[in-house]
Amino acid sequence: MYKLIAIITASLFTFASGFNVSARETVNPLKDVNTKTITLTYVEAITRGNTDFHKQLFTADFEYLNSASNQVSNRTAYLGFLKANKGIQYNCKTDYEILDQAGKTSVAKVSMQFENFTRVDYVTMLQSTNGWKISKVVTTYP
Repeated sequence: MYKLIAIITASLFTFASGFNVSARETVNPLKDVNTKTITLTYVEAITRGNTDFHKQLFTADFEYLNSASNQVSNRTAYLGFLKANKGIQYNCKTDYEILDQAGKTSVAKVSMQFENFTRVDYVTMLQSTNGWKISKVVTTYP
């Protein structure tokens, strides 16, 4: 009888520990950061292939627009692009600035200067209960 109680107790403890581990995985490490950090995280993902926080970076209704080709992508397609380019580093000089921040919205400009062209991303961010997230990126090539 004692062995049965010990086995049941150990099983319940293991079961409860499994829930605790999965709960830690859903914590958003970007929840309490400012728009500057969100923008820098985006720059790291795009130019250096750092995809550590890409799932927490974008809103569920995220939209990407490449103005040169009129290509529009949703969150799933864009996350697939980032995952496919994981670890690839672009040879470019980057710069960013927060253009405007009012209330729960913010717009940043990210410039990537390559040898023969410049790419500029306009990044729109929204603040919610889950922190700042990127809701839209528009890429231009001035």
